Amino acid sequence: MSAEELKPFLSFRNVNVMRGERTILHDIHLDMRRGERIAILGPNGCGKSTLIKAMTSEIYPLVQPGMHVEIFGRQRWDLTELKRKLGVVTSEPPSKSARHTTSFDAVLTGFFSSATLWPNLTVTDQMRELATVAMKHVGADQFAQQELGTLSAGQQKRVMIARALVGSGDTPEERMLLMDEPSNALDIAAQAELRNTMRSLVQLGTGLILVTHHIADIIPEIDRVLMMRDGRIVADGSREEMITEGKLYDLFGVRVNITEKDGYLHAW
Repeated sequence: MSAEELKPFLSFRNVNVMRGERTILHDIHLDMRRGERIAILGPNGCGKSTLIKAMTSEIYPLVQPGMHVEIFGRQRWDLTELKRKLGVVTSEPPSKSARHTTSFDAVLTGFFSSATLWPNLTVTDQMRELATVAMKHVGADQFAQQELGTLSAGQQKRVMIARALVGSGDTPEERMLLMDEPSNALDIAAQAELRNTMRSLVQLGTGLILVTHHIADIIPEIDRVLMMRDGRIVADGSREEMITEGKLYDLFGVRVNITEKDGYLHAW
């Protein structure tokens, strides 16, 4: 299915975000569709994570003439409701309150966008079934009953991906998974596991928006790359058009050589 045939996920027009007196996102014009596999690439501090927060409505753009924000076809959202439709995975470790929670219960919190399973939350049999399926998809079912705090960083990441999946649609085609620097703080083995997990999910039809400054994180299935610098989208195109030595020099300011092996790109 071509990008034109996919349902809209997001439309931004004239989006600017300020922090104090400083503009951190400048005049963002962007369209994304469900099911797309997109990488957002750029140096640290360029506004990538801020763009993700604008997508999830954690921060809101400056209200001005011509500004337009539409997510899943709607301009207004209850934040809790939107969080349930978007699966977000960050580089942050689990919260202290979640570390003594079993992995399975941590996944269940994705239905409620909560840090832990509070006594007032009602877990249904359907939720348990969906959580089991999500954990199997990411290979986390083998440690479902272990406390989250006892797991390795790579295992915790798989649990957090499963948590994101249960809250973002009942079928892979309905899901949009937003991953913000997910490989940070992971060792080489855990990074490889993460990339394999991402590949498995997009092959099922899950949409992926990956924020990174490592081109090795850009799995072969990603077919669109946005480049950001100084709070602006400076380039947007296919993986082949964007990941070139010239484009990377323009983006990062250093000369690199690019090699490809098994569909993965490496810069050195």
